[in-house]
Amino acid sequence: MIEARLLYAGYDRQSVVKGISLRVAPGETVALLGPNGCGKTTLLKALCAIHPLQGGALQVDGRDLATLSAPERARRIAYVPQQHRLVFAYSVIDVVMMGRLAGRGLIARPTPADFAAVHAVLGQFGLHDLSTRSYAALSGGQRQQVLIARAVAQDAPYLLLDEPASSLDYGNQLRLLELLGQLRQSGRGVLFTTHHPDHAFVVASHVMLMQDGRFIAEGTPAQCMNREQLARLYALPPDRLDEAARAQRWAHQHG
Repeated sequence: MIEARLLYAGYDRQSVVKGISLRVAPGETVALLGPNGCGKTTLLKALCAIHPLQGGALQVDGRDLATLSAPERARRIAYVPQQHRLVFAYSVIDVVMMGRLAGRGLIARPTPADFAAVHAVLGQFGLHDLSTRSYAALSGGQRQQVLIARAVAQDAPYLLLDEPASSLDYGNQLRLLELLGQLRQSGRGVLFTTHHPDHAFVVASHVMLMQDGRFIAEGTPAQCMNREQLARLYALPPDRLDEAARAQRWAHQHG
């Protein structure tokens, strides 16, 4: 289990994440929603030790995350950022292999079993045709798929995904939701940020609404994803949400 208690994180002396506590258990899919700039990305980076804490306690499976080496952290937590650029023109298969080897240190060499596992993940994501292509030459949506494939190949029990659907077309968004469901069924703990409340309804077992560095609501999707809570979260009058819902229904019926 990832367990955070009263976390503070930010930049210089300013806290962006302000006293947050949360748990991500095996077999649980947690959705984190909130407006731009509320601290979601900083929180995810703090949870995997990319961004330093200003205060609080953070453990994974009962161990203090700060005491673990980088390979030990990689064996426990995989992270998918919103945006990512590689300095060198690695191929797609090389990028996914990096995830597979992340928990073994810098000089690890892939085994036949590693190649088999990576090819299986490429097949799962429909990326075989791109496997020899340069990662740098891919579209934003294709890069996002490769990064998610890399995290899955890492085979860590916990996955943190920062807006994984942001660059994906509609079909690949649906495939992503199917994948998140499969990860949950396989016993992995998943925390993902999203600007799509419907995605949280489809796959999340738990939802957290974040505003100005704090959680303003937590619970099941049915408990949190109501008209009043979403209006408060995004600082909108409730009737604006009603208009958006009607427009979505119309588009669905006439699309």
